[in-house]
Amino acid sequence: MPRLIPAVERIVQARQLIQRARSLPVPPEHGKNDFSYIAQVRDFLRQARELVQFIPKTPSATQEMKAEVRKIYEEADQADREILR
Repeated sequence: MPRLIPAVERIVQARQLIQRARSLPVPPEHGKNDFSYIAQVRDFLRQARELVQFIPKTPSATQEMKAEVRKIYEEADQADREILR
């Protein structure tokens, strides 16, 4: 049975995944148009979103946690725009 990860830890991990997407080196050959690079960036951002997607629906989620989840979604969207465009 998988281990349950506390919501606070999920938020931290999601931020780390967004940072990994930002720090991924751009390939010298094709630059930001490299399909493998795009797939890796999008995968990190997808994982970040999936980690926190159910936090607002839990009964123990506070308003602060819900606000943090909204910030994670905004950060992931902003990272997607900044990295891939």
